[in-house]
Amino acid sequence: MSEGNTAGSGRKPRLDRARVLSAALELVDEEGLEALTMRRLGQRLGRDPMSLYRYAENRSALLDGLTELVLGQLTVPHGMDWQATLRGAAHDMRRLALLHPNVVPLLMTRPLSTPLGLRPHGTVRPLEQILALLIDAGFTPAAALHVYRAFYAFLYGHLLNELQELVANPDESDAVLRLGLYHLPAKEFPRLRALAPVLADYDGARELDEGLGILLSGLAAALTATDK
Repeated sequence: MSEGNTAGSGRKPRLDRARVLSAALELVDEEGLEALTMRRLGQRLGRDPMSLYRYAENRSALLDGLTELVLGQLTVPHGMDWQATLRGAAHDMRRLALLHPNVVPLLMTRPLSTPLGLRPHGTVRPLEQILALLIDAGFTPAAALHVYRAFYAFLYGHLLNELQELVANPDESDAVLRLGLYHLPAKEFPRLRALAPVLADYDGARELDEGLGILLSGLAAALTATDK
């Protein structure tokens, strides 16, 4: 899909980095990361692919830009206690993941390919915000970093699990049939098969809340213990 001409002028809209990244995100949302090439992006924008190198020197720079673009939309709430803030940030990250599922693997792996200080500032800003939140709440700087890592390890694991949650026969009302659990011998997997109704009733938001409750209560207990 190419851009149309600017109304009344016969000229194409001005190209800038924000427009290029927005088009790249649309392309990835629709067709996946493997579809993102300068050629395909140029076709989408109605421009010569070579002209795009002014805004991203290569595909790697495009991927960095996409990561920064999506993480820049993450809201870390203000004015609440640290547990409520982390809970709000987790649900906002889930919102972004459901909006852009094809970008989620990129969000998790792309920053790791670049030293921390060389990453786009937008990808590091959530770390700075959450460290400030936790240190203000009473965690030592080192403990705050551990909390941040534990929080995102849980959150990313949850998001991957939710996005990959599949059913074998979605039209089936019986949970065992719906999930294909009848393929598992009952004598070898009795507990898993017994959980079929719970597994079939998977609710991503509720599951996230329950996991956060376990994680945050443990972190709160650790903070209380250090205060004694």
